[in-house]
Amino acid sequence: MSDVFTRRKFLQAGLTALAGTGLLKTRAAWAAAEHFGGVPLPMRKPRAPRLLMIDAGHGGRDPGAIGRTGTYEKHVTLDIVRRMANILAGKPGVIVRLTRDEDIFLPLEERVRIGREAHADMFLSVHADSAPDHSARGLSVYTLSAKASDDFAQKLANSENDADLTGGLNLPPADKEVTSILMDLAARRTHNTAQHARADFVKMVGRDWHLLDNPMRSANFVVLRAPDVPSMLVETGFLSNLHDEHILDQPREREKIARLMADNLARILDSSLFG
Repeated sequence: MSDVFTRRKFLQAGLTALAGTGLLKTRAAWAAAEHFGGVPLPMRKPRAPRLLMIDAGHGGRDPGAIGRTGTYEKHVTLDIVRRMANILAGKPGVIVRLTRDEDIFLPLEERVRIGREAHADMFLSVHADSAPDHSARGLSVYTLSAKASDDFAQKLANSENDADLTGGLNLPPADKEVTSILMDLAARRTHNTAQHARADFVKMVGRDWHLLDNPMRSANFVVLRAPDVPSMLVETGFLSNLHDEHILDQPREREKIARLMADNLARILDSSLFG
């Protein structure tokens, strides 16, 4: 028996074991599986609609940042994501779900779980935190990285991560090598997709909204740790800055940023980046 044939049978057995777990139900994992070529797999997820999971940061007993004039981050983020959902409801090819649609507390790992179990094509967490430097203002976008892109991003992640992600993927017994290969490929594909989406998003939104200096950053945010869902965290501004707080406290401005994000995310999800 040739080494190629043996390897093919070995991978096929592992893929068969993983097929019912949900791991192969996202685009990133499909691409990882297809990397091996010729392995029979279950039917693909249809091309459209794309599922966008939007996460309103903080909530309930966790108010998030509180601006100097008393603006609560949890109220700002919930209002923005509701507006985004309403805007996207009228667009073909996109389905929107919210991790929370009321003022409740959700642990960070629960937010990740909701996105993964829904097999989201993209996960977007919306924030308006307090910046390490109170002069900092403007929109910025973060993707996952074990090592932060800079001290600013590291401090922001440290303040955001109230609890670490716990638990595993709960996979059934399967060959550990196959599982490791698939997870590594899926995670790399997911990370690359998120980075490209971040670049497109910043370029589009930055035409009409003030950006933080160096708006594309990365850090080890718990809420971005799904290995199979491209994820981004957007700071729409910083409530620690009086100018940003004044903007985000106005319903008209929240409608503007909600529309900018919704319209451009719809374009990104419909692009070749997501197949």
